[in-house]
Amino acid sequence: MNRLVVLRLKVAIIDGQGGGIGKRLIEKIKSTNLPLELIALGTNSLATSGMIKSGANVGATGENSIVVNADKIDVIMGPLAIIVPNSIMGEITPKMAHAIGNSRALKILIPISRCNVEIAGTKNVNMNDLLDYAVKELVSFYNTKKY
Repeated sequence: MNRLVVLRLKVAIIDGQGGGIGKRLIEKIKSTNLPLELIALGTNSLATSGMIKSGANVGATGENSIVVNADKIDVIMGPLAIIVPNSIMGEITPKMAHAIGNSRALKILIPISRCNVEIAGTKNVNMNDLLDYAVKELVSFYNTKKY
């Protein structure tokens, strides 16, 4: 008996400050209608709240939430700064960056240069296109995990 198994990937969206990038990312992910569990992990309550309002299934806030969940999920998405210690005006602690960087999860990062890191070739790409590309990467990853 052949049965198609539909996986429910756990996708963590990590963001700080007001959660603007995370909110937009969640809205775009929701539009794919894939059966994903979207987990909003904010460095502060404002970011978490905004991401939950945009459609995340659950949310948690702070360093411990990010560190604990980093190895419990399949995909981590967010701005490049989430893997740079002390970025986002100090909101990304070294423990957070280490946990995210060492996680076995696929990391799909938005190359934003606000953390003194430039990704060659991305300077003239607008935010909407970067977010669309990130969602396409997620969809591609999801499609490779189906049986």
